[in-house]
Amino acid sequence: MSITTITSANYEAEVMQSDKPVMIDFWASWCGPCKMLSPIVDEIAEETPSVKVCKINIDEQPHLAEKFGVMSIPTLVLIKNGEVVNTSVGLKPKSAVKSFIEG
Repeated sequence: MSITTITSANYEAEVMQSDKPVMIDFWASWCGPCKMLSPIVDEIAEETPSVKVCKINIDEQPHLAEKFGVMSIPTLVLIKNGEVVNTSVGLKPKSAVKSFIEG
């Protein structure tokens, strides 16, 4: 599966109306740990078709970061049926991201 870039324009359709769980990666281009997490998120997207993987650039979509209370990046948020069910802050190894998704 490819990664979907989320903006205020497609947020409702891509995230809130998704028929499967959604993992959102909140990131910024200047964030070193975000750059280190990005390939892990890419791998998760390829290996886990049961989860929709999305990214939100906090510099381009600050209102979405605020909506989720993102204070530090990288932050991963897992949403099921329109509800936040899990949040993870900081760089994590792939095994921890997989565990995060599995709940």
